[in-house]
Amino acid sequence: MNDEVNPHAEGVRLQKVLANAGVASRRVAEQLIVEGRVRVNGEVASELGRRIDPENDLVDVDGTAIQLDQSKRYVMLNKPRGVVSSMSDDRGRPDLRGFTKDWEERLYNVGRLDADTSGLLVLTNDGALAHVLAHPSFGVNKVYIAKVEGKVTPQTIQRLTKGIELEDGPIAADKARLLDVSSGTAAGTGDSSLVELTLHSGRNRIVRRMMAEVGHPVVELVRRQFGPLHLGSLPAGRARELTKVERGALLTLARLAAGEPSPEEQE
Repeated sequence: MNDEVNPHAEGVRLQKVLANAGVASRRVAEQLIVEGRVRVNGEVASELGRRIDPENDLVDVDGTAIQLDQSKRYVMLNKPRGVVSSMSDDRGRPDLRGFTKDWEERLYNVGRLDADTSGLLVLTNDGALAHVLAHPSFGVNKVYIAKVEGKVTPQTIQRLTKGIELEDGPIAADKARLLDVSSGTAAGTGDSSLVELTLHSGRNRIVRRMMAEVGHPVVELVRRQFGPLHLGSLPAGRARELTKVERGALLTLARLAAGEPSPEEQE
């Protein structure tokens, strides 16, 4: 922030900012401030007369980030199979533009999903958030459910969590669960299994490569969770704006990843 600007002397009153953001009425917002539950740029703001710059200051209540810039959009898409994670494709394949028509803002995807992988993809016009969450050094947790060939054993699940060696280095799932095993019944079908994998790696096609390495190639793959966001019952091909709670959780995660100072560091 510009050192010549005194945020205490000019700007918008903090309780008005909180009310405009839909956190609470001004009276309740004042109570939150008095109780020391509101922070501005990592510092507890207990003065009712405190003024802030909503465009540059970061505010959180009870440790949850508050969205002050109402021009920012945060959208969850259940990406179908066959769609590339891009706003345009030089090979003419279906892309993400068809899912953003309901929003005037130009939205972009946070990270990518393979064309053959369906599931949760975040679209936003918040470039700073997109950069932090998609950056390889951050490694947001992602939960996938994979339908794979063959009957997966508990020993294989253990291998996935202990770690395996791939051509670009070792990798281990943060968590792995065997959800179901099915025997092939129809002609030409074989045994299959459902496996849930939790990973923070951003490496290319990592789930498919891991499962192939342990002898169970992926048949279908869906991402069910991205950080604090859950796909829930959102149908394939549908998009919706994040709820206020979801936005708060996502912004909190992004700010922590970007290294927002904690109260102990603001001295």
